[in-house]
Amino acid sequence: MTTVRTAPTHEVGADRLRAVRLMLDTAFDGDFSDDDWDHTLGGVHAWIEDARGIAAHGAVIQRRVLHRGRSYRVGYVEGVAVREDVRRRGLGGAVTAELERVIDGAYPFGALGASDDGAALYRARGWQVWPGRLEALGPSGTVRLAEEEGYVFLRPAAGRALPGPDAALVFDWRDGDVM
Repeated sequence: MTTVRTAPTHEVGADRLRAVRLMLDTAFDGDFSDDDWDHTLGGVHAWIEDARGIAAHGAVIQRRVLHRGRSYRVGYVEGVAVREDVRRRGLGGAVTAELERVIDGAYPFGALGASDDGAALYRARGWQVWPGRLEALGPSGTVRLAEEEGYVFLRPAAGRALPGPDAALVFDWRDGDVM
């Protein structure tokens, strides 16, 4: 049986956070930037450890999303990865299940930007590709995120509905990749 641990960033501890960052750097083949790491911090982490260290990790952080004049607090999933030697054993699903539990308890819906490798996991868990327009509130105003369309997935919290694709989802701005 796999034990998934959860804690807010401030309770994870500096040594474990360094181990998570190292695993993410390796899992993303060096394509995990300092901005990506910054996006992963400040929320709730879910992780699995084994004798070799961090085997799987994910986090859910709060973001703001505007839709049809309403501002939503959204649970945004970040930093999901599984160490290469233990992939395809259900660890990513176990971590994601804990992140979904956080979303269900704290947010009207969850969102994430999926890689091609990760998309199958989220589809299998009931996440849906956002079929509408994506934008962000940038320093110079609203910016279209056309290159992200088709890669952003949403999941309603238990008993909630997703916003309709008749209007854009407008995400808050952040350094690095906005999504």
